[in-house]
Amino acid sequence: MIRSLSRFFVTLVQKYLPDPFLFAVVLTLIVFIMGMTIAGNTPMEMVLHWGNGFWNLLAFSMQMALVLVTGHTLANSPFFKRVLTAIAKIPKNPWQAVLINTFVALIAAWINWGFGLVIGALLARYMAKEVKGLDYGLIIASGYIGFLVWHAGLSGSVQLTIATKGHFLEKTMGIIPTSETIFAPHNLIIFIVILITLPFVVAAMNPRKEDVVEIDPKLLEEEEYVPIPREKMTPADKIENSPVLSLIIGIIGLVYIIWYFTTKGFALNLNIVNFTFLFLGILLHGTPKRFLIALAEAAKGAGGIILQFPFYSGIMGMMMGSGLAAIISNWFVSISTPTTFPLFTFLSAGVVNLFVPSGGGQWAVQGPIMVPAGQALGVSIAKVANSVAWGDAWTNMIQPFWALPALGIAGLGARDIMGYCLVAMLYSGIIIGLGLMFL
Repeated sequence: MIRSLSRFFVTLVQKYLPDPFLFAVVLTLIVFIMGMTIAGNTPMEMVLHWGNGFWNLLAFSMQMALVLVTGHTLANSPFFKRVLTAIAKIPKNPWQAVLINTFVALIAAWINWGFGLVIGALLARYMAKEVKGLDYGLIIASGYIGFLVWHAGLSGSVQLTIATKGHFLEKTMGIIPTSETIFAPHNLIIFIVILITLPFVVAAMNPRKEDVVEIDPKLLEEEEYVPIPREKMTPADKIENSPVLSLIIGIIGLVYIIWYFTTKGFALNLNIVNFTFLFLGILLHGTPKRFLIALAEAAKGAGGIILQFPFYSGIMGMMMGSGLAAIISNWFVSISTPTTFPLFTFLSAGVVNLFVPSGGGQWAVQGPIMVPAGQALGVSIAKVANSVAWGDAWTNMIQPFWALPALGIAGLGARDIMGYCLVAMLYSGIIIGLGLMFL
């Protein structure tokens, strides 16, 4: 049944889902029209909301491009090639490969969302090299599906925001420690159920042999750098191929990384993840030349991020500036009861996430609406925050925005994985919705 359902959605998505850039353009036009017809904005006001928000994610776009580039470069170092190859050799058949990769991706994303995005996609590539009969689209999808749980984990932006003194809703709700959100029983139970069961659901999506689309392992091989003989090197060549500079700058970076974690604890964020990937990559590639070649290869997949993230930033500007996000949230509030409020908060967050694919940005829009409504209905603020967080992560399965780094690493398009992701979204939505209502 699951295989048939996934085959249906894969076929549907491959026929009708446009390129992620065109998806962003279509969403832009939809929000533009909704802002005029539902929120009552004029065409010029919508243009201004769009233009004013267009570059608001510029720093974040650079961070995401670096997640892809530094993660890919690190994984192509000789050491990590051996590690990932060893893990990729564990499964003996496609079913085991998908099961293991989904499980690893879920754990990695719960620890840190940037780390999870990279690890799931990279391990999937190595498994595609090692396991015969493995559908390439499904194994890459399994790596991205792990991203479903990031906002319930250690890097959850909503939970970390409201646990920080001075956050923008502190006067309304106070400080909510992560013991009541990330480590709350209802949140951990939902995560554990998904962690235990979802890998089996994804593995069950393995297509029949005649439907498998394998990739030639040779296409996944990175070109090995062969240095020119030392006697033919110019002084510049000798510097580029010397491990001394890589060792010095790598050690300096490593010292900072050690200082960071010893003084700040396990406080992962995008900057320290990228910093760690970058300097470990410099060290493990051995010479500047080897590192730069791997970096250039990795950068080829960053085009989608560079082009599309500003368009999503413009969509966010229209959603917030026009009041559309608030209108959607208020409608869900109006039909809620104390029992159903967490469920409808989760669903509303899932809808808003399609247009505002940023956890922090979404909380800025929905938090001021959902928190007072939850308080009035007697629902705990922690449950409200977790409901928004789960909704934000949930519909990432059909939102290409976050898939771009994984797709860049894999060399695939969104339509190659989204059919499988849609099945995972439907299954996890039942688990999350029931958990938020009754736990």
